[in-house]
Amino acid sequence: MSVRLVGRSSPPNWAEVADRCFQRRYSTLDVTVGVVLGSTGAMVIDTLGSRREAERLRLDLRRLGVRREPRWVVNTHAHFDHCFGNSVFSPRDGVWGHASLPDELAGTDREALAAQFPEWAEDIRADPIAPPDRLVAASAAIDLGDRVVKLHHLGRGHTGGDLVVTVPDARCVYAGDLVEAAGPPAYGADSFPLEWPTTVMQLLNLSFDVLVPGHGEAVDRDFAVRQAGELALVALRIREYHAAGLPAREAAATGAWPYPREVVATAVRRGYAHLDDTPHGTADRCDR
Repeated sequence: MSVRLVGRSSPPNWAEVADRCFQRRYSTLDVTVGVVLGSTGAMVIDTLGSRREAERLRLDLRRLGVRREPRWVVNTHAHFDHCFGNSVFSPRDGVWGHASLPDELAGTDREALAAQFPEWAEDIRADPIAPPDRLVAASAAIDLGDRVVKLHHLGRGHTGGDLVVTVPDARCVYAGDLVEAAGPPAYGADSFPLEWPTTVMQLLNLSFDVLVPGHGEAVDRDFAVRQAGELALVALRIREYHAAGLPAREAAATGAWPYPREVVATAVRRGYAHLDDTPHGTADRCDR
């Protein structure tokens, strides 16, 4: 569903989804950048996938009216399309992210990532990776002058270090990739399918009317509730099929799943690995 825009004079491609809370969707992977404006400065949420893209973002910020350096930058998680543009910015009050991000980014396998995303290969190999310098373990509050923005790590899901940004006075949440609107949830090699539903349920305990996902249009609470139910169904079936001794390949091809089988296959492999207590990313026992 589409959320009614608040602003009547937002520059092209910037949508004011709540009071002074903006979203801009970029055509590359339909990734979102968020901006929250306060009386003392601007907060930018995610910085795109390269220095080149982040320089474009800087120009787009000027079109929004953000002519000075953003005072805060927040990374919702460690995936390249959300944070490899960090090095373009020098926010006075830091780059914020979950405490796990420096190690995650330091361990980036650039060659594997370049092979997976060949259109970014040159940037991935050459661009500096700038980790957050203001680390959040559980929660933090940032004073924007006339409003407070809160950061929450609610648990593991899309990654181990997902961070949610809430703007309480606007009843707006930036959820990163914990909620997806441009396609099914992305169960990657660093996801936690069995924990993801609980994390989104924690998100639903927050007060909000508008949720901005990491990819796709802004959505409402009902959309997030439906997706939480789908995530819970995936987790339930993974546990059931694992308990029944069904191999992972057969489990992904069995019954009705809420998402396409190629999406579910990764979720099942990851879920089986966690139930088998194998190292993260290892699926040696998943097809037993």
